[in-house]
Amino acid sequence: MGSTVAQIERSDEIQRLRTTLAGIAPGTDLRDGLERILRGRTGALLVLGSDKVVESISTGGFTLDVPFTATGLRELAKMDGAIILDRDASRILRAAVHLMPDPSILSTETGTRHRTADRVARQTGFPVISVSQSMQIIAVYVGEIRYVLEDSGQILSRANQALATLERYKLRLDEVSSTLSALEIEDLVTVRDVAVVAQRLEMVTRIAREIVDYVLELGTDGRLLSLQLDELITGVDLERELVIRDYLPHSRRRRTAQDVLTALEGLGPTELVDVAAVARALGLGASEHLDGAVTPRGYRLLAKVPRLPGTVVDRLVDHFGSLQKLLSASIDDLQIVDGVGELRARSVREGLSRLAESSILERYV
Repeated sequence: MGSTVAQIERSDEIQRLRTTLAGIAPGTDLRDGLERILRGRTGALLVLGSDKVVESISTGGFTLDVPFTATGLRELAKMDGAIILDRDASRILRAAVHLMPDPSILSTETGTRHRTADRVARQTGFPVISVSQSMQIIAVYVGEIRYVLEDSGQILSRANQALATLERYKLRLDEVSSTLSALEIEDLVTVRDVAVVAQRLEMVTRIAREIVDYVLELGTDGRLLSLQLDELITGVDLERELVIRDYLPHSRRRRTAQDVLTALEGLGPTELVDVAAVARALGLGASEHLDGAVTPRGYRLLAKVPRLPGTVVDRLVDHFGSLQKLLSASIDDLQIVDGVGELRARSVREGLSRLAESSILERYV
């Protein structure tokens, strides 16, 4: 239980860090102010938020409560002491403040400004930004996390490398996904086939999440990267869910699709490249079961039929139970299902037939 709570708290800190990074990304007024401070070669200490705890550790300085401007921040940074802003950095509340956080709070920072920033962030829960005069860096402190901002050019270079990797993995994912569709039509699917598709989906998702963080930190400099990412990963999240729902094993534990997603996300990098480990996370057995036959329920292929609502897909799967029974069902059989009239039944019949033909052609031609 303790480790679970720690993980939740850590994920909350990471989410708060992402929110803070978005607020200081290139193109924002706050980032403009920080860049001005760097260019002016003066340090700064900023607290993004104020409450009774912040007030209790603040002495001296003066109250402003004025609208935030980048030039104003730059001028105030010329003075000693911290600058306190509101949560969304829209107003400058106080300046030239001497912060006195609890000295018993453990900090590994050595410089006075960075050590103060670290302790204030831990004690108050608000993000704290430290601009180093000597090292010319901007460090962000959120809870126990310390994050140093990098130059946009360096981030963009890494992001482009990640994007190129994502393109290769997405191409491979499309190949194994098409192969799985053909095998489903022929009722020849094995545990290995499902695990390989789930493995590639998870890999693509992890790379995409890494690029999302780059886009977040790049701000306006990452607009083109964001468009490329959206084009590459459209439909991937839905595909992950459909694969899991298609092959979710029947068991007394009644695992849900979300349980399986959590298990896949919990796999380490070494485990993820092991198809047997992926199969275990899916609940489909260990390495000795990789060549065992499995039968899809039909969610993936039904989702490819145009204009077929999700509720109708669920009813069709509940009624027929497997893709093979769906493929062999006549229009009259399909009409028995609630919500499926003659026109929709004909659409489903023709849609599945077209998918079957195209999948087999792609596999053998």
